[in-house]
Amino acid sequence: MTPDRRRWLVLLVLCLGNLMTVLDTTIVNVALPSIREDLAFSDTSLAWVVNAYLLTFGGLLLLGGRLGDLFGHRRLFLIGLTVFTAASLACGLATSAELLVGARAVQGVGGAFLTVVALSLSMTLFVEPAARAKAMGIIGFVVASGGSTGVFLGGFLTDVLDWHWIFLVNVPVGIAVGVLAAVLIPAGGAQMASRHLDVAGSVTATASVMLAVYAIVNGNEVGWTSGRTLGMLIAAAALLALFLRVEARAASPLLPLGLFRLRNVATANAIAVLSAAALFAWFFLSALYLGLVLGYTPLQVGLAFLPANLIMGAFSLGLSDKLVLRFGIRPPLVAGLMLFAAGLTLFARVPVDGSFVIDVLPAMLTLGLGMGMMFNPLLLAAMSDVESNRAGLASGVVNTSFMMGGALGLAVLASLAGARTNNLLSAGLDPLVAFTGGYQVAFAVGAAFAVAAVVLGATLLRPNTPVPTPRAQERVDASAGPGIG
Repeated sequence: MTPDRRRWLVLLVLCLGNLMTVLDTTIVNVALPSIREDLAFSDTSLAWVVNAYLLTFGGLLLLGGRLGDLFGHRRLFLIGLTVFTAASLACGLATSAELLVGARAVQGVGGAFLTVVALSLSMTLFVEPAARAKAMGIIGFVVASGGSTGVFLGGFLTDVLDWHWIFLVNVPVGIAVGVLAAVLIPAGGAQMASRHLDVAGSVTATASVMLAVYAIVNGNEVGWTSGRTLGMLIAAAALLALFLRVEARAASPLLPLGLFRLRNVATANAIAVLSAAALFAWFFLSALYLGLVLGYTPLQVGLAFLPANLIMGAFSLGLSDKLVLRFGIRPPLVAGLMLFAAGLTLFARVPVDGSFVIDVLPAMLTLGLGMGMMFNPLLLAAMSDVESNRAGLASGVVNTSFMMGGALGLAVLASLAGARTNNLLSAGLDPLVAFTGGYQVAFAVGAAFAVAAVVLGATLLRPNTPVPTPRAQERVDASAGPGIG
């Protein structure tokens, strides 16, 4: 087997592992009503089936990136895959709400290691600009399409079998990916001299986000001005400040704050937070709109996302890399974000008696085109200023931004939708009208997030940024701070 063919096969294996983790961010959405009924979840606790995964996933991406750089990407990929597959089995066999939420949290740990290693390994395997742009286009497609594919697959498995299979399906896939990874991925040693792990940074960052999301998720129930909610938000802010203090003083920080003095890195991560906040809430709330308001079955909900998947796949795999090579990173990223914002705006006007062809399909197609265009240049922008031996760190940072933005965005927009729905119900409106009104508000705010991302991309990203190469850049070491090299 030629080296070139082998590296593309390795990319396929990495994408399969990455796809498993992305799918599991949304595959449960369609199955939530069935899970609630079977395991006696309350309306409030049900959100933790999604958030438990998002929080451990996002909270450990930075640590996963550093572990991969320190101890070898192949080793960490196999460890993450084993944890993820075993936790998926536990989720599928769960007989109580507590067991399912706990297993989902463990699943997120494995998913964090899988995801960050897949991106950093890809950056080191593909060093030529054209090959790297194509590889990033494939990974961008997996990231962009995985969410909506998860909704489709979740609907199919829930309808044809039952909700347990949305997790059990990971087991044979995980075993197959593990065998292929052990054979194809080359073993690699540590890439960094220091083996210090920033445990304090990891604990404070993860705890800060968990407290913030918990406070937001429960804000409607216990009150936004209650001592409990305000106390948790203040504690989350204090932990965030402590995390920044720890990182500024650590000899080998988990998150070198100097990275954010690199303009493209800082801008791309801000865009990732905003776009993910809108994206994850859209997956969650649009599935509820289709199921609760329009009365779709789980399978019909999944099929409704298929047009977005198809156009996203066609664009990500066929055109995205060519646009990046032709125009640089900024123009296709901004154009994709604009289409993404337009699609969310279309969803913000969905009526209670909506038609799929008139009210849903145009928005789905617009969102699919926007996501297919924006993810590849977003990933490239986030890593464009960083040398190749920091690929794990950079990929961990952007994935952390994406997953934390998703968790916080889902909590905020779902809470906004719930608050608006409760107000409309209190005013005596029909429940379906109230649900629709809540979803419309959330989609509109999500569109505002996307517009903010457009402004950041258009004004702060360097114009005509080329596809990044692995050659070290002098200003990285000057900006990164102590303990990076």
